[in-house]
Amino acid sequence: MGYELRDRLVVGIASSALFDLTESDAYFREHGEKAYRRYQDERIDDPLRPGVAFPFIKRLLSLNDLAADADDGLVEVIVVSRNDPNTGLRVMRSIEHHGLPMTRAVFTQGRSPHPYIGALGMSLFLSGNREDVIAASREGFPAGHVLPSAATYDEADRSVVVAFDFDGVLADDGSERVFREEGIERYRAYEASRKAEPLEPGPLQPLLRDLNRIQQIEEQRRLEDPGYEPRLRIALVTARGAPAHERAIRSLQSWDVYV
Repeated sequence: MGYELRDRLVVGIASSALFDLTESDAYFREHGEKAYRRYQDERIDDPLRPGVAFPFIKRLLSLNDLAADADDGLVEVIVVSRNDPNTGLRVMRSIEHHGLPMTRAVFTQGRSPHPYIGALGMSLFLSGNREDVIAASREGFPAGHVLPSAATYDEADRSVVVAFDFDGVLADDGSERVFREEGIERYRAYEASRKAEPLEPGPLQPLLRDLNRIQQIEEQRRLEDPGYEPRLRIALVTARGAPAHERAIRSLQSWDVYV
């Protein structure tokens, strides 16, 4: 039975970020849609290799073991793909093969995926397609561009580390516009005069809020079991120095979120 997506962390992930679709995409561009359908159908039981976002998504989903009810997880990850449902079958089979607890997917048949971000209450949408990310961001949706990485994935490491920038990310870009348009000295004076005035939330503030909800559960687990080591860690990485640092902290406090 399905359940509501409210009060849980909902992340959308493009299939090309979750799995390595380099070979499939090359075949599509060379042979066209009809041959591509046949290509994917013939390989439906050939699992796709993990993509660049796979380790992050796997670790994020592992946090569902903190839920009081195993059938009512804390994290929901939804595939949002430009494939159609027929060619998307291989993606879903690959999800099952890799043991990812993901049951929801949207297949847009070539259309832009970003309208589904708000409809499904996603606090983050990840894609390797830069144009999709820009289009979503322009609509005010929380989207991130996943870039290739040479980092190795340690299966034994279950930690989830998330680092946020502040201006234009956790907060709106009002202060950053002052810096860009009027320079560093004016920016410092502007921030010092408004240090007790919180900034408006930015596009990823809801993501921090949802992650904090999971952190609170981990903190309760740690209080009950001193040997428990929290797996979710959140950092704020910002170029703000004194005196501009105080407004960032005061903003977080006013939103009732923390890092």
